[in-house]
Amino acid sequence: MKEKNNNIPEPQKLYDLAELFKIFGDESRLKILFILGEGELCVDKISEDLNMSQSAVSHQLRILKGCRLVKGRRDGKRIYYSLADDHVHSIIAQGREHVEEE
Repeated sequence: MKEKNNNIPEPQKLYDLAELFKIFGDESRLKILFILGEGELCVDKISEDLNMSQSAVSHQLRILKGCRLVKGRRDGKRIYYSLADDHVHSIIAQGREHVEEE
């Protein structure tokens, strides 16, 4: 009889992980994560650098912030966004490394 695999997370954690990976399935969000990996930026700068509308960038940032992948810091009327923590940077770097392997 085969032993139960204790490496598989409980159903809710597995669901949350699947939802997290869905977030990485959008090119616009990935572009934003890559650019924020270089440092903190406000919406208008992200919009300009990625040639996206400010409303599109804001929409994607809301999703990323809701999933705790980015965080915002208010400075006067502006909010500056950055990656939430080093885990986000690592996930992106490892994914990139994987797809660039030969």
